This record gives sequence, C-alpha cells and structure tokens, in this order.
Amino acid sequence: MKITDFSYFLTSFLNKYLPGECGYSNNTISSYKYAFILLLKYFKNIEKISVEKLSLKKITKTNITAYLKWLETERNCSVQTRNVRLAAIHSFFKYIQYESPENLFKCQEILSIPMKRYESRSLSYMSLKGIKKLLELPNIKTRSGRRDLALLSLLYDTAARVQELIDLTPISVGLEKPYTIQLKGKGNNVRIVPLMEPEIMILKNYMNEWNLNKIEYNNNPLFFNTRRKKLTRSGVSYILNKYITKLREQSPIIVPEKFSCHCLRHSKSMHMLQAGVNLIYIRDILGHKSVKTTEIYARADSKQKREAIEKAYTNLIPKIEKSKWDENNDLLEWLNNFDK
Repeated sequence: MKITDFSYFLTSFLNKYLPGECGYSNNTISSYKYAFILLLKYFKNIEKISVEKLSLKKITKTNITAYLKWLETERNCSVQTRNVRLAAIHSFFKYIQYESPENLFKCQEILSIPMKRYESRSLSYMSLKGIKKLLELPNIKTRSGRRDLALLSLLYDTAARVQELIDLTPISVGLEKPYTIQLKGKGNNVRIVPLMEPEIMILKNYMNEWNLNKIEYNNNPLFFNTRRKKLTRSGVSYILNKYITKLREQSPIIVPEKFSCHCLRHSKSMHMLQAGVNLIYIRDILGHKSVKTTEIYARADSKQKREAIEKAYTNLIPKIEKSKWDENNDLLEWLNNFDK
C-alpha cells in the first residue's frame, strides 16, 4: 500500500513532534489524536475519501470548514469543543509549514480559519450547604460508600481536575504533617496542594482498607475499578452523578441544573474566594498559569460583589420625605387637594 504524505506527517506529528519538540502531555496528545480520528471519519463518511487515499492535496480550507460545521450539527458538539478540534488542526498545519514548504499556501489558508466566538456560560457551583449534604450521602457502612466518600471529598477539597484525580497514586499523598497531595496538571506541571486533617483521616482509612499504604502499591492507582485498573473519567462522573441524583431528589433547589465533576472544582474555588483566600493562592491551588484565569471566580461571585459595594458605599443622595400619596389611601381626596 502506498503511504500518503498526510499519513506520514500525521504519524510524525503525533509520535515525535508533540511529545518530543513540544513536550506535550499524554492527555493533550490524546485530545489531538481524537480530533484527527474524527477528521478521518468525516472524510470517509461525508467526503467519501478513505484513509488510504487521503493526501494533503485533498485537504482544503473548504472541507476543514465543513468538518467543523459537521461537528456542531451532526455530532452536536459545543462551540468550545469545535474550537478544541480546530486548535489541533492548526497545530498540525503549523508543523506542516516547516516540514513541507511546498504546502505553505494551503497551510496559511487553513490557519486563517478563526476560532468561533461563543457566549461565556455562568459558572455552575454549589453552596457550602449543598456540598455538605452531598458528602453525607455515601453509605460509609459499605466498602464502596467509603471509597466514594474518599473520592468525592478529595475531588472537592483539592479542587482537582478529574484527570488529575484518576492519575493519583498512593505515593502522591503526604500522610505526615504538613499534609499535602501532589497533583500533575496540564503540561505535566506538578503542584503541591495542602490537605486538612479531616480529609487525611478519610484517606488514611480508605488506604488502609485497600492496603494502599504498603510500599508495593505506591505506584498503583489511588482510585480504581473492580479490576484494579484506574478509574476512567466516565467512571468518576458515574459515581458523582449517582449522588447528585439523590441530592436533587432530596433538595432540588440546592443543586444547579447542570452539575459535573468540574463543578466541584468551581465550588471549592468559590468557597475559598468567599472565605477571603487571596486570588494568588487560589491560582496556585488550581494550577492556573495566570491569575487572570482565576479572576473568573471573582467576577462570578455576586455575593462578594454586593458586600464590596455595600462596604464602599457612601450615601450622597438626599433623603426623600414620604409623599402625601403614601399617607393618604383615598385617591379622590388626594386629587381634590392636590393643588390647594
């Protein structure tokens, strides 16, 4: 079978360029790979071009634009997801510019496809009361309930991303004072997050029960399924949704309309902000590169905005006396005496 230039460059891009020259994490590379899996499906099913026959010559700005529209209309992807897929394609064609200069014009055409603007959604988070009720739901008389409590409380307490949680190993947890946990975030950046005594007690009991405190299990997954394999993102979501459904039945008002694992991260961030924790510290705990990213929580916190405004408010408006209208219930009498 003849190897096409597209297959050659894509293989080199994913296997060498991204991990070697860019130093991208496995998660980022997996995201890029999935974008191209979808692109290949689009060309096969819609453009009727098989993988074996797909060359750079057949990829144009027109069909990439059509692919992006297909993602939104046929696969019901959000604009954010559409932009993530486009980012992967942009990265690939930036690479092609230098590896295959004869395709420079094509690359520039595709690189000119803009990211799509979208309306920012309001942050979805739960109150302290809601989180407390949520963490009271796992049945700690059962082994699975104790595991679920350890998982959900840690996910909230550390404001970890789901991938960061499922990548944890027992050696990541510092069980001696000062208690900490080591999270590996985007771009393989590692950060240390402090843990409080109540969380450590839950984790210690969980780890003792599953023998995770033994040296031979140091690099095993901290949370795993029945086959001792680390949980998947969907597995963690399943656990959370099980309790969110129960909580919604008990207290429908307390749970936002949409609540995902990432909303636990938002919730912890908002609670730290409301407790007066400096944005710089919140940034470090969340693993944000810039405090500008963390500022979304300050902008979203209407309670804190109101308190800040009330604290700084100076009343310069003259006091208005109660009108005669308010003192008189008889409209006809008030009108008769209006200009006297």
